[in-house]
Amino acid sequence: MEDRIRVVTLTPEDYPGYGCPCYLNPMYEGGPRKKDWLFARHSEGLTLKHLFIGDEEKPAGFIEYVPGEFAWRAVSAPGYLFIQCIWIYPKKNRQKGLGSILLEECLNDAKAQGKVGVASITGEGPFIARKDLFVKNGFSVIESSGGYELVAKRLKDGPLPKFLDWKSQLSHYKGLHLIYSDQCQWVARSVPELKDIAKLHGIEMTVTELKTPEETQAAPSVHATLTLVFDGVLLADHYIPRPRFFSILKKIHKIGSEDSDQPFEPAEE
Repeated sequence: MEDRIRVVTLTPEDYPGYGCPCYLNPMYEGGPRKKDWLFARHSEGLTLKHLFIGDEEKPAGFIEYVPGEFAWRAVSAPGYLFIQCIWIYPKKNRQKGLGSILLEECLNDAKAQGKVGVASITGEGPFIARKDLFVKNGFSVIESSGGYELVAKRLKDGPLPKFLDWKSQLSHYKGLHLIYSDQCQWVARSVPELKDIAKLHGIEMTVTELKTPEETQAAPSVHATLTLVFDGVLLADHYIPRPRFFSILKKIHKIGSEDSDQPFEPAEE
């Protein structure tokens, strides 16, 4: 690219002014909750970097990563830096190598810290990076689960990361459960809306916030930021728009009725 690229590593003092650029209005429900989450994660080694093009004041992308021991996904990645989010936007800024620049920032930090390597999860759904970005930067697909790929690039000899057994967790959830964390601002914003919709329609839903990496690594889904489970069936594993959630609730109402021929639409396994 011809324009000058700047990558800024944020400190806790910067969070109130910058936050996460994936959220358009920092005053929405998810904004303050994400900032509180970032403050709490700083002691765990979280790194948040923003990428700027030229003299633009708004970042064109960001990357968020943590030591693998503190990953907020259903993965085991000790000794790695684990990328939780990488985002380039708007679309005009994509396919320009900006994602690779952010990946290089993380890889350089991993080298400086003596890490085994860098890992992340990828997928084809919303709110997650595709594996193509990682593969062209030397990452390999380690394994697949639940519609996601676990990718890693080793910098020295060491064990590979792995998915944790999220499927076995599903059987612990009877009835309707919404399990979430504030790691994603969109989820933080949507949870109060989903709770209100369920209440409005007289549907009992147990809502559980995951407050630590350990709790999140034991979540009943890979992505773990938002998981919707009904009687051990995974119905959704990422941000749910209101119409989609309402559609799911309608199908739950029909379960067990004589005139119902509508099956669940579980998340891909």
